[in-house]
Amino acid sequence: MTILDTIVARTREDVAARRENAPAQSLERRLAEARPVVPFAAALRRHELPTIIAELKKASPSKGLIRPHFAPSDLALELAEAGASALSVLTEPHFFQGSPEFLATVAPQVSIPCLRKDFIVDEYQVLEARVLGASAVLLIAASLADDLYVQLFAKAQGLGLGILTEVHNEEELNRVLGLGVDVVGVNSRNLKTFKVDLGVAERMLDQIPTEHVRIAESGVKTGQDMARLVNAGADGFLIGETLMRAASPGVALRELLASYQEAKA
Repeated sequence: MTILDTIVARTREDVAARRENAPAQSLERRLAEARPVVPFAAALRRHELPTIIAELKKASPSKGLIRPHFAPSDLALELAEAGASALSVLTEPHFFQGSPEFLATVAPQVSIPCLRKDFIVDEYQVLEARVLGASAVLLIAASLADDLYVQLFAKAQGLGLGILTEVHNEEELNRVLGLGVDVVGVNSRNLKTFKVDLGVAERMLDQIPTEHVRIAESGVKTGQDMARLVNAGADGFLIGETLMRAASPGVALRELLASYQEAKA
């Protein structure tokens, strides 16, 4: 069993427990009070700079604890002020030390869209995301059969949410391109081994039609990395660990964008 298989199995157990405690009907009654959706794809359209989805991530299975002092509200405000176009908020508790409460706390405090970063395998999680204040959800092609992907995609659209569809290889990309994707993320991290290779994104980004928003995920540490992947077709980046390990993630984001400008000059 791969790490991805283990995480998905545990996620299904968690969803069943949360549904027992708070049935979908109870969540639906809370929709009217949810934070209004901020258009996700529109926020990621590149202008002068590539856009950044800054990730609030406390830990990961491969790196362990990344940020011991983790204050989601402070981090969110700092990164939004520093120029992030969106935030990715980890809500998976067992392997990433995330929490749905992080999203519920952060979303009302910023004007930019918040992505629920989790292993979405059930419509219940999509409904939860909307109630918690998310403007978008992550759908990982590697963990979803086509019929389930379409079901979750339709649920998200029906709730007004944006969707970041994550792929790791050409087979996954070819599957999802015909299923209505808008924002496509190429993850350079292999979710079966958790090894990172920027060559994956570099190879695949220009295979994504330009009408889609193309996001490079994982392994971006420098402005040179960004310039390399923009040249390959990236419209933006999802960056977590590089920012979370910095004493000041906002300063790190500004420095990263400045370094990109120097690298592309």
